[in-house]
Amino acid sequence: MTDNWGLARKVAAITGGGGVLCSAIGKALAAQGARVALIDVRPEAAEREADAIRRAGGTAIGVAANVLDQSSVFKAREAIEKALGPADILINGAGGNKKEATTSPDLSFFALPPDAIRWVLELNVLGTMIPCQAFGASMAERKQGVILSISSMNAFRPLTRIPAYSAAKAAVSNFTQWLAVHMAQEYGPAIRVNALAPGFFLTEQNRFLLTDEKTGALTPRGKSIIDHTPVGRFGEPPDLIGATLFLVSEHARFITGVVLPVDGGFSAYSGV
Repeated sequence: MTDNWGLARKVAAITGGGGVLCSAIGKALAAQGARVALIDVRPEAAEREADAIRRAGGTAIGVAANVLDQSSVFKAREAIEKALGPADILINGAGGNKKEATTSPDLSFFALPPDAIRWVLELNVLGTMIPCQAFGASMAERKQGVILSISSMNAFRPLTRIPAYSAAKAAVSNFTQWLAVHMAQEYGPAIRVNALAPGFFLTEQNRFLLTDEKTGALTPRGKSIIDHTPVGRFGEPPDLIGATLFLVSEHARFITGVVLPVDGGFSAYSGV
């Protein structure tokens, strides 16, 4: 355990904590001495990753909650406070897309089911706002805390085929800025709210959209992404760690309301 970032004994609650990216963030925070609560709708995934942290010498618990259910998230907050103490850090990592809200040769934009669009919007937008209500209320009482949400490159540059997800992540970025102002003005300047905007990271959700399942070769979409990413590769979970540790630490105490791209230069490249 080290404490280069001043995070020892801090309590970090992470939604989507059983997933690839957020479990890596949880491990990194625990390695800095933070006490980590991994929140996931899949309790077995949350507990699996929490156990990995404990076996490495860190402090972590897995907590079951549905980020679309306000009462579920408030109950998760109560469980975390009982086990670890009030959360100093909230990381909103829950989110995602679904096939039924994605255009394809077999499914035009004009035929996208409203239920699928609604599911994506709610998961990403409400799934960010509700945890901010639960954990932000405690931060407001204590007049301190850090909220870090996960937006996306889609918020800056909408991608083809995924209109609902692009719109949802744009909303997350906008809400990040709104909440940053609201918390600072209404409850105190020691509450900061920022977001990361990852570029293209291989996850279980998108792996076989970007790489061929049998050969591992790039699909045409995957190749297009790499061609437009100046560093020439997909992001890997460790690539999010430095930005995360910085933004949740006191080193970033004068930074709030920003959405930081972590994209290998994708947003800077014009394609020419």
